[in-house]
Amino acid sequence: MASQVAVRGRGLAGALALVLILAGCTAEAPPQARETGTVRLAVNPWVGYEASAAVLAYLLERELGYRVETKKLTEDESWKGFESGDVDVIVENWGREKEKKEFIQDKKVAVSAGLNGNKGIIGWYVPQWMAEEYPDITDWRNLNKYAPLFKTAKSGDKGQVLDGDPTFVTSDEALVKNLKLDYKVVYAGSENALISAAKFATRNRRPLLMYFYEPQWLFTQVKLVKINLPPYAIGCDAVPAKVACDYPPYLLDKIVSRKFADTGGKAYELVRNFTWTNEHQNAVASDMADGRMSAQAAAKKWVEANKIVWKDWLPK
Repeated sequence: MASQVAVRGRGLAGALALVLILAGCTAEAPPQARETGTVRLAVNPWVGYEASAAVLAYLLERELGYRVETKKLTEDESWKGFESGDVDVIVENWGREKEKKEFIQDKKVAVSAGLNGNKGIIGWYVPQWMAEEYPDITDWRNLNKYAPLFKTAKSGDKGQVLDGDPTFVTSDEALVKNLKLDYKVVYAGSENALISAAKFATRNRRPLLMYFYEPQWLFTQVKLVKINLPPYAIGCDAVPAKVACDYPPYLLDKIVSRKFADTGGKAYELVRNFTWTNEHQNAVASDMADGRMSAQAAAKKWVEANKIVWKDWLPK
């Protein structure tokens, strides 16, 4: 390029052009213009996960200059993506010991990238008004007594336990069978359906027994009370068909493809360093679900207000 400038110009004009060209070649481009690769980010179908993915994607793009492809997948589909090459990152993994054995231990196409900071709880819940009106209902041993309250057209002559997406982590059908409960698990189909049911049951004082979980922004608006199932003990869920205990506490973690861990560079470092609290996730999720903000707008809002949190996630 320098020889072309010399031919086309002489004196001051030519020299100035050369300086400008060289300056343009050596100056560092702003982060958003410096694309360094593509990160394929799985997005599972609940708003808390979507919130985590939105913030991670925003930082990958705006701070490190990566291109992010988000892929809406169920939990099990996300794990299969490590083998096919379609997925680099799962940012919120709920246990999935079967998949860890298959894809991390046996096939060796994925690795753990550490905890993401969120503490997960899964369980059965009723609206607070029910716990106040029927104080012993939160003891699982009394659930059969109250089964008639929870009958629906879909549960027939049994009480209904309302679950969400059937691909979510759940042991509810085994729990109903092994605890000899006079209930039937009915799948609402999605997190949104569970949230709508919880709001309706609270607003209209309608009986509801439902599968639900934390972190979850809805708890900032609707009061739900957890049922005390038989306490969890290590190994009580080892055989899925024989589960007769509560869900374990989950320290949610991140899973990445082995290839991404080996070659992902600064993107992998950011993913590995990403860790935040339930409150952080709920703030972004609430803006998305209740505030009707786009994922990118909600992420931008959180990032601008919380630099003290995420600055340490960036590669040094």
